[in-house]
Amino acid sequence: MGQWRQIPVLWALFMGFCWVGLIVEAVLIRDWPFWVGVMGFFGIILTEVLWRSKLRNKISGTDLNSGLVIYLGVFLVTFGIAWVGLWIQWAFASDLNEQGLLIFFSTSSTVALVVCFTFRVEQQQRDWPVWTYWLALTISIYPIWQGLVFGANYLGWVKVRIACAQGGMCLAFISGLLWVVWGVERRSRKLQRQRYAGKQKMLGQVGPLEAMNQSVAIPAIKPWDPFDQDAWYYGKSRQKLKQSFNAIFSYTIIFVCMVMLILSLSGCREVYELPAGGGEEMLKQKIVKIKKVIQKKYVINPYSAILFNPPPIEKIKLQLLELTKHVYKPGHGEGKGAGFAGGTKRGKVRFIRLKYAGGDWDQDLDLHSDLNMLLWYSANTGHETAPKPEVRTINQLKNFPIGKSPPLVYMTGQKSLGSISSKDKEVLREYLTDKHGMLFADNGGSSNWHSQFFSLMRQVLPGVEPIKVPLDHPVHNGMPFLPIVAPHGGRVAYGWVVESRMVAYYHPGDIGDAWADGHAGVPGQIYEACYRLGGNVILYAHAEYSKWLQSRKKEDKK
Repeated sequence: MGQWRQIPVLWALFMGFCWVGLIVEAVLIRDWPFWVGVMGFFGIILTEVLWRSKLRNKISGTDLNSGLVIYLGVFLVTFGIAWVGLWIQWAFASDLNEQGLLIFFSTSSTVALVVCFTFRVEQQQRDWPVWTYWLALTISIYPIWQGLVFGANYLGWVKVRIACAQGGMCLAFISGLLWVVWGVERRSRKLQRQRYAGKQKMLGQVGPLEAMNQSVAIPAIKPWDPFDQDAWYYGKSRQKLKQSFNAIFSYTIIFVCMVMLILSLSGCREVYELPAGGGEEMLKQKIVKIKKVIQKKYVINPYSAILFNPPPIEKIKLQLLELTKHVYKPGHGEGKGAGFAGGTKRGKVRFIRLKYAGGDWDQDLDLHSDLNMLLWYSANTGHETAPKPEVRTINQLKNFPIGKSPPLVYMTGQKSLGSISSKDKEVLREYLTDKHGMLFADNGGSSNWHSQFFSLMRQVLPGVEPIKVPLDHPVHNGMPFLPIVAPHGGRVAYGWVVESRMVAYYHPGDIGDAWADGHAGVPGQIYEACYRLGGNVILYAHAEYSKWLQSRKKEDKK
C-alpha cells in the first residue's frame, strides 16, 4: 500500500475527504451547527502546523510513526467530535437535515470498515502489537452500529432499527467487557511477574487452577490495588476468581449507569414526524371507495350503524378506486406521494387525545371513536397513519421538542374539566404558540363544559378572543353546513387565531359521538359530515405545521 507522509495513501484520502466534507457543509450547505463544520478547518490546519513543527522530530525520535500519530490522532479528535456532536443532536431530536446526516453517518461507517480491512495489513507490515488491531476493530464498532441504526430509522424500518440498536448495545457491552478482562489480567500478571522474578518457577508455567485458588507471589504487605490479586479484600484463597468477578461486576454497573445516564439526559423525549410527500391542502369528495378486509374473511362498511370492534389498522386493507388513486393527493408541498413537504419517510399521522384530571376525558374512547376517525382519514387521504390512537396528559406535551411536536391534539368531555394546574396551562400555551400545535376541542355533552373550556382558553391565551369560524374556512372545506350531533354548546364553531393561524378549534355538538361505533344513531348525512370535519381539521393542522417547518429551514439557511 502506497504511503504519503508515512501514512497509507488510502487513509490520507479518506481523512482529507472527511475534513473537506465538513468544510463544504460549514461554508455552502449550513444545515448543521456551525461548530461541527469548523472541525474540518481545524483538522486540516492543525495537522499541517504539527507536521511542520518540532513535535514531528520528537515523535520520530521514538519508535512511533510521526505521520500516523499526527494525522490519525488529529483526525480521530476532530472527526470524532463532529460525529459525537451530530449523534447527540440526532439522538435528542434536534431539527437537522436528515439527508445530510445520512451522508455523514454512511461516510463514518465506510471509513470504519476501510480502516478495519486495511489495519490488519498495516499491523503485520509494521509489526505493531496484535492488540492494536483489536483496538481499531473495537472503535470501528460504534460508527458502524450508529450508521445502521440511523439508516434503518431513516428508511422507516422500525423492527430493523430496534434489532440494530439492541444488537449493537450487546456487542458494545461484550467488547468492552473483553477489554476489561484483558486489561485486568495483563496488569495482574505484570504485578505477579515482578514479585516472582527471583524464583526458579516461571509465572507462565503456573497452571490455571493453581493461579485461581491462590496467589503464586504473595507480598509481605497486602496492597489496595484492585489490579493486584493479592489485595487484602480478595481474601486468602481463590483471589484470581474474586478479582475476575469484581472486574466483571464493576464493569457491568458502570456500563448500566452510563446507559441510564444517556437515556435520562433526553428527558424521556418523544418525537412526532409528518409523513413525507406533498399535495393540496383540501380533502376531495366522492373519489375514494373504502373497504375493510379483515384477515381476508369479512368486509365491514365503516359507515354502518352496526356496532363492531375494529381491528388494528395494519390488518385492514384500504383500497382506492383505480381511476383516482394517482390523482387524489391531499397534503402540502411538492413532495412525491400524498403527505407533507416537511415530513419524513418514517413519519405517520397520529391521533392524540388529551387526558385531564376531571370529567370523562375518555368519552367514546371505548367505542373506538378516535380509531374510526383515524381509519377514515387514512382511507380518504392515503397518508401513512399510526396503527392506533394515543392518549397523553397535558404535561406530557412538553416531552415533544420544537419541530417534532404533534400538529394536533384532541380534547373532549361532558362533565367537568376539573382542576387544570397553572403548570399545565403554561405547557398548553407553549404547545399552541412556540411548538405550532393546534387543539381540537369537542363538547361531549353539557353547557358547563362549554363555559369551562372558554374559561380555560382565556387563561391559556390571554388577549386572544374566540371568533366564529365561517363555513368558507379551510377546516369547513366542502361542508354546506356544520354537522351537529347534539347542540350542547350551541350551533356555532369557534376558533382562536394567533398570527393568522387557528391554534384552537371548538366544536359545540359532540362530533366524537358520530365517529364512535353506531354513530350515536344519527343519519348518514350527519356522521359522514362529522368524519369529513374531523379530517379537515387534521389536514389543516398538519399542513400548517408543514409550512412552519419549511419556513424554519429556510430561515436557518439565511
